Amino acid sequence: MQAETIQHTGSDARTLRVAYMEFPPVTYQNAFGEPEGEMVGITRKVAKEAGYELKFLYLPVSRTYLYLKNGSIDFALGLTEVPTLDGAVIDSEINLVSVVLSAWYREGQAPLTDIDDLRDQVVILVNGFTYGGLRSWLERQDDIRITDAPNHRSAIDMLKRGRGDYLLDYRDPVREELMRFSDALIQETEIRTRTGAWLFSAAIPEAQTLKAEFDAAYHRLAERGELSPADTGDIATLLQGFPTP
Repeated sequence: MQAETIQHTGSDARTLRVAYMEFPPVTYQNAFGEPEGEMVGITRKVAKEAGYELKFLYLPVSRTYLYLKNGSIDFALGLTEVPTLDGAVIDSEINLVSVVLSAWYREGQAPLTDIDDLRDQVVILVNGFTYGGLRSWLERQDDIRITDAPNHRSAIDMLKRGRGDYLLDYRDPVREELMRFSDALIQETEIRTRTGAWLFSAAIPEAQTLKAEFDAAYHRLAERGELSPADTGDIATLLQGFPTP
């Protein structure tokens, strides 16, 4: 079936379709089926300032990437530097959030000091996440075994049961789960800091215009003190030996 393509005409000319994913507390769906999270709140304010209305779509990661590539959505709330989206999206100038990728492990186990410490280990990954290209690198290594978990909670449970030596997952959603279930004996080592941004679909004609309008609207809100000062700096890799794309 051919994916739906957005046509910005008629009465909905100022309504944009935006995808968000389950990534608490940054983006998530609340108990009422509504979008919530830090990036959601910022995006609502900026869209209103820029003169747009939003239609939020709660999608898995893989479908979000597909819809960005074929123009079925206008933009997504996500992380930058995703290799599979190279050339398919135009990132916002504004860094909306900083997201830390960590290696999680059981108490008493050695922390990571180098990416090569994952060799001869079983590494748990969460389905759908590319980890900014790290997943594909891990899958190419003959001496690293990968096992997948369907979600953050299952990944933590797998680690606790010893079904993997390390879990690679983002700090915010894991800490949300650890606090919710009062889990203990789980440690972390920071691997990389990544940037959350608006990812505008390069398949729609107005992508550059939307980027410019959203960035400008953010700056106006920041100047009025309604949002934090704009962060446009680069984010550095943390862990020694982290592979480059």
